[in-house]
Amino acid sequence: MSWIHEVPEDTAEGEIAALHGSLREARGKVSNILKVHSLRPAALQHHLDLYMGLLFAPGGLSRAEREMVAVVVSRANGCDYCVEHHLEALRRYQRDESQLALIATDFRQANLTPRQRAMLDYAQALTLQPARLQQTDIESLRSHGFADADILLLNLIAAYFNFVNRIALGLGVQFDQEEVHGYKV
Repeated sequence: MSWIHEVPEDTAEGEIAALHGSLREARGKVSNILKVHSLRPAALQHHLDLYMGLLFAPGGLSRAEREMVAVVVSRANGCDYCVEHHLEALRRYQRDESQLALIATDFRQANLTPRQRAMLDYAQALTLQPARLQQTDIESLRSHGFADADILLLNLIAAYFNFVNRIALGLGVQFDQEEVHGYKV
């Protein structure tokens, strides 16, 4: 689970019980990264709203591209929890295990389109050296076909995973293969 106390699902009451129930209904189970919020149900709701808005709402990035960003940012941060979860989600869109392994370890070696490589270069730069980003980085994304709304979405997704990685790493959120697999789409 994690390094802090969490309200067990089977004894949860009130708002946290309702949130857990909604998650089980929608996703089949509650992930450990969401269980860690059990002491602050309002934070869990805000987290879910942000996650759904960034990963599932319409926009110029495909679901596969959004999951690639999640994997690359999480790898750059050393967050195995998020790498494993979002690599599993990426498997719904990318069936080639060798390509998935490359995206999860060194995306520059993967067979990606120039657009995808530019997107992941930006996400990794924002993660590792955000103060070095310049307007030319945005112009590069535009030259690869990204509209400004897409660039904003890319930025928000990369920033979101930096946020979540720090929750997972800072609170010791743990996983095993059973926890990673078996979610509803």
